[in-house]
Amino acid sequence: MKLLFDQNLSPRLVVRLADVFPDSQHVFRLGLDRASDADIWMYARDHECTIVSKDADFTELSMLRGFPPKVLWLCLGNCTTAEIEALLRGHQATIQRLFNDPDAGTLALL
Repeated sequence: MKLLFDQNLSPRLVVRLADVFPDSQHVFRLGLDRASDADIWMYARDHECTIVSKDADFTELSMLRGFPPKVLWLCLGNCTTAEIEALLRGHQATIQRLFNDPDAGTLALL
């Protein structure tokens, strides 16, 4: 499963989570850091990525457009990259179920 980290998350997450989410990317490293949400959505759809964001924008797009791509919404306030890493590691099985479930499009993690 490939994750696509949104601009509001650290690019370091790609390296820090490579052992559990290989082939993941960050919008900055792809040159999409200034792209519209619609462009990021299309990239994720075309490259079979699950979008990871702290913004509700992609969850709302999922309701309007359906999926793919799937969306992992991190419902967190200010927090460190280490806290986000721990959250994603702790929910790895749940995230995998999202990826495998053909009827699920979004997952909110608190």
